[in-house]
Amino acid sequence: MTSGQKTWFITGCSTGFGRVLATHVLRTGDRVALSARNPAALSDLVEAFPDQARAYQLDVCHQEEIVQVIEDVEYGFGPIDCLVNNAGFVAVGAIEELRPADYRKVFDTNFFGALELMRTVLPFMRHRRAGTIINISALGGLVANAGLGYYCASKHALEAVSEALAEEVAPLNIRVLIIEPGQFRTDAMAKRFEALHIPDYEDLLRPLRQRFAELDGKQPGDPERAALAIMAALHATPPTLRLPLGRDALTRIRGKIARLTQEMDRWEPVALGTDFQTD
Repeated sequence: MTSGQKTWFITGCSTGFGRVLATHVLRTGDRVALSARNPAALSDLVEAFPDQARAYQLDVCHQEEIVQVIEDVEYGFGPIDCLVNNAGFVAVGAIEELRPADYRKVFDTNFFGALELMRTVLPFMRHRRAGTIINISALGGLVANAGLGYYCASKHALEAVSEALAEEVAPLNIRVLIIEPGQFRTDAMAKRFEALHIPDYEDLLRPLRQRFAELDGKQPGDPERAALAIMAALHATPPTLRLPLGRDALTRIRGKIARLTQEMDRWEPVALGTDFQTD
C-alpha cells in the first residue's frame, strides 16, 4: 500500500479484532467502510469519525448482500484499497456432535463468506492493479485439535485459498496477508456455539470447554497490540504471507513444524521409493 489516504473494507466490526483494527485505521487517517450484521453497533465509530467512516449492513453468509455492499462502497464511498475478512464463527464440539446446519454455518461464515468477498473485490483491484487482502485466520488455520475440527477446517480452507490467491495476484500488484492469532481478549469464545454433547466424547472435550470458560476475558493476547502488529506486517518489505500472533500461536505452530519434519525424515525412504525407477 502506498502513501496517502486509503479506503478499507472490514467485516465483523461490531466487536473484537474487527472493531479494534477499524478504530486503529481510522486514527491513522484512513477511511473505513465498517460492516456488521447490525450496523447500529457501529454508530459510535461513525459519529467519532464522520468524515472517514461509514457503516454498512452485511451478513457474509448472503452472497447477494456481499455484491450489493461492495458496489455501494466502490461507487459511493471510495475504491477499496484493503479488504479485511474478519467476520468469524466458532463452534465447539466433536466432528460427530455438530449437525450439518451447524458446520455449514461455520464454513459459510469463515470460508465461503470470505471467499465471495475476495471474488467480488478482485475485479476492482485487478482493474486498478493495486490492493491488499487481509484474511483473519487463526492458530487453528495451521494446527487443528479435537473439539474444534470444523472451525479449524474452515480456517485451513481459508489459508489454502489465500496461499493460491497470493501467487495468482502478485503479478497484478495485489498482495495477500494471512493473520493467525492465538488466544486474544475478544468476545469470540463468549459467543461460541456449543454442540450437543455425546457422552463418549465428554472426557476428551470437557477440559477444552472448561479452558474456554476459564480463559474468557483473561486471554493473554492484547487486540490493540495485534492491530499494531498487523499494520507493521502490512508495510513490511519484503512482504510476508503469514503473521502468527501471540506466544501460544508461535509455540504450537513451531511444534507442528517440528513434528512434520520428524515424520518426513522418518518416512523419507518410503516416500522416495514410490517413484518410477529410471535405471
